[in-house]
Amino acid sequence: MERTHPPEGSGTFRILFVCTGNICRSAMAERLTLAALGPGSPILVGSAGTHARAGLPMAERACGVLLRLGGDPEGFASRPLTAEAVAAADLVLAASSEHRAAAVALHPVTAARAFTIVEFGALARAVPPGRVLGHGDPVRRARALLEETGVLRGLVRVERPDIADPYGGSRRAYREAARRIADALAVPIRLLTHAPA
Repeated sequence: MERTHPPEGSGTFRILFVCTGNICRSAMAERLTLAALGPGSPILVGSAGTHARAGLPMAERACGVLLRLGGDPEGFASRPLTAEAVAAADLVLAASSEHRAAAVALHPVTAARAFTIVEFGALARAVPPGRVLGHGDPVRRARALLEETGVLRGLVRVERPDIADPYGGSRRAYREAARRIADALAVPIRLLTHAPA
């Protein structure tokens, strides 16, 4: 069964983060976003890896960095990226251009709603906030943000769109990856969680 994205009236919006092993970058991005959205959000967040083994916990150094940033690694389990997961997502945010390409290859219709994490953050910063905050609920705001960022793709310069893989690296490498993820997601999350203007 091929699925694109939920119909316009759907009460949820799904974000899928993608990296290689789903134990560092996409895992931290998932849990940082969940922490920022808070419990009961209609924006559903998950992650997967292009070469992930199912059921692994988050990397130890990723857990440490995540906890310091206010995220919770408890209960996390890695999962391999599938065409079904990509098809079910309203927005795919990848750690690198390579991961974005891998996700789109599994479900080509997704191309218009797949970005690197850094690219999406840069495009979101260029969106006039009123075009998103004018929508009352988080799901409508998420759809508006996706539409607005799509219009700006190719018009906004994106510096270093890929986030380096910290796996097996120093604590500093993990901190740098987490900082770039948090910086890129700051504006999108603010637009989705703030009350309408």
